[in-house]
Amino acid sequence: MAQCTAPIKGHRTASGRANCPACGSSSYRSYGSYSSYSSPYASSTSSPVSRIGGSRSAQTKTKARWSVARSTVLYTPAEIRTLTPVRENVEKCSGAPDLRDVFLCHAWDDRKGAAKELYDSLQSKGVTVWFSEKDVLLGASLLREIDKGLAKSRVGIVLVTPSFLERVKKEGIADKELSALLARDLLVPIVHNTTYEDLREVSPLLGSRSGLSITLDEPMVSIAAKIAELVAL
Repeated sequence: MAQCTAPIKGHRTASGRANCPACGSSSYRSYGSYSSYSSPYASSTSSPVSRIGGSRSAQTKTKARWSVARSTVLYTPAEIRTLTPVRENVEKCSGAPDLRDVFLCHAWDDRKGAAKELYDSLQSKGVTVWFSEKDVLLGASLLREIDKGLAKSRVGIVLVTPSFLERVKKEGIADKELSALLARDLLVPIVHNTTYEDLREVSPLLGSRSGLSITLDEPMVSIAAKIAELVAL
């Protein structure tokens, strides 16, 4: 009968047990099948996102530095990194008179849909918004009014939709607004019904910036609440 080598060589490893003439038999096969089980320590180090199939909802969320004590708005770490420099600029120009809180850049095709919905959500939270549908009078020069609106706004938000991407490709008004906003570095992209990958194909510079996304987990009203906190002084 084969003798166990554990007293001499030990079985501190699976290979040591496998090479033992006494233990490396059927008893090891059951041990080997067990050894393929993932260690609980390995799973505990994986990110919460990977454990729930990629959902962003499991990420740890916290209040931002600029959140008031009673606020219930929570941000992911990525959102705080994105919005912090914008908030710092808002604070720097806090004493400037007659500034709108937000300049809303959007595609013409979205003016009565997603852009109007975002505008209404922001307005309901007390945010003053430059919105072409409300601020450009009939017969006025659109480009000139856009220039004035940009100059008199603390923050620019870009509503990125499939229609917006098409307008940028054609180098229309949306593209001109975008160029001016990018030059000011006071810009928050808000992606809706498209992806950042699609945005990077059309505008690598804008696509390189992190921003906010309108999703089932983060509906329009939630995004508006974050923008409202961002510009509150």
